[in-house]
Amino acid sequence: MTDSLLRVCRGCGRYTLGAACPGCGAPSSSPHPARFSPEDRYGKYRRALRDAGSG
Repeated sequence: MTDSLLRVCRGCGRYTLGAACPGCGAPSSSPHPARFSPEDRYGKYRRALRDAGSG
């Protein structure tokens, strides 16, 4: 069964409508970024993880 939303393969970058890539079989995910919310309850945790990984 396929969804009606476009997805992108994490492995090869191929676009698909399914949960897995038909080419390589890797799982697919949404190509769109997360929605912005001024009331982002977890923003400080995401920024801390991002900053800790860069150093």
